[in-house]
Amino acid sequence: MPKCLKSSVKYPQSVMVWGAMSAAGVGPLCFIKGRVNAASYQEILEHFMLPSAEKLYGDEDFVFQHDLAPAHSAKTTGKWFTDHGITVLNWPANSPDLNPIENLWDIVKRKLRDSGDRKTYYLKIHAPWEVLATYADVLKIKVPFKASDIPKAQEVHLEWLTQPFRLPDNIMMPEPDYFTAPFDKSKVDFFLIDDKDTFFPPSTRNRIVYYILTRCPYYKEDCKEEDKTGIKRLLNNGTYTSAYPLHDVSYWKKAEDMQCDSERYHLYRYWARFLCFYKKQPLNLIKKYYGEKIGIYFAWLGFYTEMLFFAAVMGVICFVYGVLSYEDNITSKEICDPEIGGMIVMCPLCDKKCRYWKLNSTCLSSWQSHLFDNEGTVFFAMFMGIWVTLFLEFWKRRQARLEYEWDLVDFEEEQQQLQIRPEYELKCTGRRFNRITQVPEMEPYLPFPSKCSFPLFVFCQTCLIVACIIGVIAYRLAVYAAFASVMKDSPTSKIQLVGSLITPQLATSVTASCINFVIILILNFLYEHVAIWITDMEIPKTHLEYENKLTMKMFMFQFVNYYSSCFYVAFFKGKFVGYPGNYSYMFGKWSMLRNEECAPGGCLIELTTQLLIVMAGKQMVGNAQEALLPLLRNWWGSRKGRSHPKSTYSRWEQDHDLQNFSQYGLFYEYLEMVIQFGFITLFVASFPLAPLLALFNNILEVRVDAWKLTTQFRRPVAAKARNIGAWKEILNVVAILSVVTNAFIVAFTSDMIPRLVYLYAYHPGNKATMRGYITNSLSFYNISQIPEDNLPEHGENPSWFNSSTITTCRYRDYRYPPGHEKQYTHTMQFWHILAAKLAFIVIMEVRNLHNIKGF
Repeated sequence: MPKCLKSSVKYPQSVMVWGAMSAAGVGPLCFIKGRVNAASYQEILEHFMLPSAEKLYGDEDFVFQHDLAPAHSAKTTGKWFTDHGITVLNWPANSPDLNPIENLWDIVKRKLRDSGDRKTYYLKIHAPWEVLATYADVLKIKVPFKASDIPKAQEVHLEWLTQPFRLPDNIMMPEPDYFTAPFDKSKVDFFLIDDKDTFFPPSTRNRIVYYILTRCPYYKEDCKEEDKTGIKRLLNNGTYTSAYPLHDVSYWKKAEDMQCDSERYHLYRYWARFLCFYKKQPLNLIKKYYGEKIGIYFAWLGFYTEMLFFAAVMGVICFVYGVLSYEDNITSKEICDPEIGGMIVMCPLCDKKCRYWKLNSTCLSSWQSHLFDNEGTVFFAMFMGIWVTLFLEFWKRRQARLEYEWDLVDFEEEQQQLQIRPEYELKCTGRRFNRITQVPEMEPYLPFPSKCSFPLFVFCQTCLIVACIIGVIAYRLAVYAAFASVMKDSPTSKIQLVGSLITPQLATSVTASCINFVIILILNFLYEHVAIWITDMEIPKTHLEYENKLTMKMFMFQFVNYYSSCFYVAFFKGKFVGYPGNYSYMFGKWSMLRNEECAPGGCLIELTTQLLIVMAGKQMVGNAQEALLPLLRNWWGSRKGRSHPKSTYSRWEQDHDLQNFSQYGLFYEYLEMVIQFGFITLFVASFPLAPLLALFNNILEVRVDAWKLTTQFRRPVAAKARNIGAWKEILNVVAILSVVTNAFIVAFTSDMIPRLVYLYAYHPGNKATMRGYITNSLSFYNISQIPEDNLPEHGENPSWFNSSTITTCRYRDYRYPPGHEKQYTHTMQFWHILAAKLAFIVIMEVRNLHNIKGF
């Protein structure tokens, strides 16, 4: 900002000066008192113009030009030029005065007013070579100094197999390989500088300009206000509406100037169109145009999608196995058999409103459960434990390769200390001596209140999440009784196609999942704003520290927000139910909200339903938001510009009508994919088709992200990054936790371990068989011993129920029958099954930990 600005005086007076300027230089100024007439003007020419011309041109001829002021056009003035042999160039009629200040402001006004609506003013900033060189030295930007002489890898003989998936070489490798070094302004001759105008690529130029703008003060020296610094504050207070780098060309056509690389056009043609979904991504071109940080994201997303292919194939195989073994499912056949399942009377699932029911009413759900709860479940859970380890290890290799290819090997995070956040520099005014480093200089520090804001935020938000979870659980408990009462006469059976499939359990599970998903979306909106606000209050020192803190906050609450309902169904539902006569209640017996029971086939199918609704719903809503919202906003914002000719619709106007790619844009993309990664790893044992859904979504996600970034958003400021940052540690934590959750799902949520124990230890006869398993897994209870509060109300029981002939009901547990000396206590089979479950968890954990150490 200009430092020569001074406060204006109260009664200013005008000053008139005369001066001469030419291509060879300028002459001295002549201050004029009073009016200028022909005589005084000729004196000025004699004493100022002639000496200036002699100094600038010597004996060479020159042409003089002045405007049509009366003193200039006087006959005596014309005779003076003739007598001195000076050629005068005529001044065109109706032209503005020859006043450089007035003309300069006129030019600036025309440039600023160069917009279609005549209301928006644009200021285009250009960084000359000296500025670029100075700040390239400050930021230690690497530039080429020698062409690489390292031989390239030999071509693979079967390369023709991958040819359909490859892009043209000039797109995949837009730049040759060089040896690079940090730029040093004092050693310019050391670097390969062919043209100073193109030596720094556009991504580097906009990075330097943005670095300057974020630290440039705009206060006057005599009125110093330290908080008036940086373009961000000017944007926040409305001085400027936006600040952005320009795209090089329109995405739908090449530039007419052959010197322009038309990189945006190439990105759209070979990358952002959905028809290119089977092609490799031009990562080098992405890095060149958008910077390393965005390039790393798309490299990770592409690699993640590639690895999902193997998980999806294995999941489909396990699902197909469940379909093919459909007819061999003895357990479901017994449930559906009128002579077996039709003769088993089950105890009511809730108080008052629920009635006695027969086991064969769950015939359909038992068949559905078998599709996902079969022998392949154990194999797939173990496979995913190995897959997640391979994914993380192979990504480390891919990342190391990119670091080498993109010259990020020695890009240490300490270098980002140069990029201290301007907010920190302004707000962190306290200083103290560091007793650990013993450095003489005082270092800045933050007061204690700013550091303790995060724990308070965690406590408040956790309470909010827990309250929402409890609300959904209470809904499930209360609504199940209502559905059971409404559906007792099967009114839904009249609905075509799906009427016979609707049961109280299914209706409760689906509606609760949908309500939970809506709550998730609402809480997400709240968490995003609160997490950003708290992180701003903490005043992180660097951009890296800011991103890491925000990442941890957002993921912690998104983790609880998205996965809490799945954890409830997987590890709590049906585990603390009690038994008839001694049921457990959520808020005590007074609440009448009895804890939910699982169906005889287990809770796995309900976990599958919950996972499918939340995961698929999130993907559909996310893709709709990413694709439709920017498109509609841009269409509405550019409605005036579309009515103007293309010749007057400038590049900066077109970019201004696009959406702004905020500093959190990439953060939300990572968050979306990491949440999806949690769905396909933490609970994948319950839904083997989850990787397939994620694969289809990610194939679309890559192109949607590319399309919106190339066509719907302004060009973001380029940024460097060596890796995916804090997301790497988050993925490691999720991977380790997924081994634990899948082991517990197979052991405690799935019915696989009890079936195996029965098959090998409790089957009847000498031949291992699953016949009789259903009868074995259900315990008896004497109806006469059920408390009055747990019995169905009058008129709720079905017509076939006769209390005089039916004296016992069955429930899902392993307890001694009535009349036994240990009646209603756990049998030895219960403890054998529990031991088998714990043994399975230990074996699976040790095996997967061994795999992790092996890599």
